[in-house]
Amino acid sequence: MGENTLAPTPTAVYGVVLIMAAIAYYILECTIIAKEGRDSLLARAVGKDWKAKVSLIIYLVAIPLAFVNSWIAGALYVLGALLWLIPDPRIERKLEKQQE
Repeated sequence: MGENTLAPTPTAVYGVVLIMAAIAYYILECTIIAKEGRDSLLARAVGKDWKAKVSLIIYLVAIPLAFVNSWIAGALYVLGALLWLIPDPRIERKLEKQQE
C-alpha cells in the first residue's frame, strides 16, 4: 500500500494478510479452549467471540472491494483494527470473579 497509494492489488493482499492473522487467532483460541475444556475460564469469557467473527467477515468483504474501491477496503481494514483496540474486559472480569 504505502508507495502504491492504495492500489487495488496491494490493498487486497493486505486484506489476505489480515484474514490469515484473524484465522490464526481463531485457531489458537479454539485450540486453547479444546485443551482446557468448554467450561474453562477462557471459554466462558469469550463466549461466542463476536469480535473475531465480525473482524473476519469485515476482512472477507473488504478484499473484493479493494478492486472496486480501495478507499472503502482501507476503511474496512481500519474498522476491523478499531474493533480490537476497544478494550474487551471479559477475561479480566472472569479472572476477578474466580479470585473472589
